[in-house]
Amino acid sequence: MPDTLEHGLTRYFTPEQLAKIRNAKVFIAGCGGLGSNIAHMLVRCGFRHLTLLDCDRIDASNLNRQFFFPDQVGQNKAEALAETLLRLNPALCLRTLVQRVENAAEVPALTQHDDILVEAFDGPQSKAAFVSGAVQTGKPVVCATGIAGYGNTDAIVTRLMGANLYVVGDGQTGIDQCPPLAPRVMVAAAKQADLVLQLVLEGAPLDV
Repeated sequence: MPDTLEHGLTRYFTPEQLAKIRNAKVFIAGCGGLGSNIAHMLVRCGFRHLTLLDCDRIDASNLNRQFFFPDQVGQNKAEALAETLLRLNPALCLRTLVQRVENAAEVPALTQHDDILVEAFDGPQSKAAFVSGAVQTGKPVVCATGIAGYGNTDAIVTRLMGANLYVVGDGQTGIDQCPPLAPRVMVAAAKQADLVLQLVLEGAPLDV
């Protein structure tokens, strides 16, 4: 028996479910605290096709919450994340984009081949530009706002806003007010990843 992640997943998913997961194409805008953790959770669920976008480099201050390691400090986040994910599953089909999202108009072209669009930026300008452009595509969009600080993780919930925009967070605690720390950031990332999985396996979630 091959000792691989994909073989192990056959214990938890039916062949039909695994086919849906493996064929789904997910665009992740931002590879920091949210995006890096979303990506690695999706890969652990069997997702193969990910686009990873980020223009930043890894800093020592990122290691408290992001899926990176000390020897990767200074590397581009999207490229370093891709290398790490390939250690989990060498069969991945990853596209890395080392660039910014400057305005909403460029998002539809960037994401034209993807099925689900995930916003995971820290900066409000990039966040707003990506979400504005993403919702215009009509595809499911999963974003986050209000995840900083510590305590009261039950306040991090998922809301459906409009026809195709899912928002995870408490909607209040931004990183301009509180430090971004691993527990709340990872709770939000897990909820975003879980929502992507649910969208792929079941369509629009019934419990949002």
